[in-house]
Amino acid sequence: MTTPLPDTMARLLADAAAAAPSLHNAQPWRFRHHRGSGVFEVHADFSRAVPEADPDQRELHLGCGAAVMNLRVAAAHHGLAAATRLLPDPTEPGLVAAVRLRAAGEEDGEGVVEQDLVPLFPAVHERHTSRYPFAEAPLPERVRAALTGAAAREGVSLSFPSPWHLEWVLELTEEAEARTRADADREAELARWTRLGAAEADTAADGVPEYAFGPRRRGGRAPVREFGEDRRTADLGSVPFEEHPQLALLTTPEDRREDWLRAGQAVQRVLLLATREDVAASFMTGVLEWSETRWPLRDPASSEGFVQMVLRLGYGPRGPKTPRRPSGEVLDILP
Repeated sequence: MTTPLPDTMARLLADAAAAAPSLHNAQPWRFRHHRGSGVFEVHADFSRAVPEADPDQRELHLGCGAAVMNLRVAAAHHGLAAATRLLPDPTEPGLVAAVRLRAAGEEDGEGVVEQDLVPLFPAVHERHTSRYPFAEAPLPERVRAALTGAAAREGVSLSFPSPWHLEWVLELTEEAEARTRADADREAELARWTRLGAAEADTAADGVPEYAFGPRRRGGRAPVREFGEDRRTADLGSVPFEEHPQLALLTTPEDRREDWLRAGQAVQRVLLLATREDVAASFMTGVLEWSETRWPLRDPASSEGFVQMVLRLGYGPRGPKTPRRPSGEVLDILP
């Protein structure tokens, strides 16, 4: 018989899972812990979808996948064996993952303690998206290889574009930025997830608060999303960003819901390792939100795979912490 996990442990696991990143910090997840079976479920919260930027809910699933990775890391840290099943019930599309948890050493049950994830736990609550400029210093080859290996452990390919491919990616990013600025519905949707002014930013439990916007870009080619460009109340100034940004593309062989969830786990595993290596990161999601710019992102030499995320990596400020909903709002504990 599986020894029930204490409710306090379930809340700790939920807090760790909820520290995952998501598009516009929408936090599109809910968690359910079954005491009797030891199963911890991750559900997609479709009421928190971002339909203009993410009409097929691909990025929503990436966020849920990142939450699954944080859950796995926290379980390993606490010595819990975990067996993860993605999309375990086709009749319940909102159930994206079920993780069976048990104390290490219990003979019944499946799964193992994922010891290789234990060193990543301190980064779960340290990792923050940085919307600040990074130094031009390149990542050491050792770090690149480690990040590539982290993605590979989740069945996802991480690659650093060659100079000519990088130029193509940057051109596509600029095109996507122009498309978004000209789309009133997308701009309005983005505004709904921004939190302006000290009163709103300091009390919000979701969205992107003004203090996390970062400075405006003045020169440089590093892609950064402009939050509240015409509405922000605080002036964080404008600064030059990198002329030669270091980008990484995460690619899956197929483009199904399961691939999105695996990609989300891989993205988070890469980000947690990057945090441990003192590497800052931000997301380039805008170029992935238009089919006209997403599909050409693939390596022109192979034209294989589906790009699920583009990361900007480098050395610089990690960025401030953005809010998260407390476990009491996202976790249900059942018998």
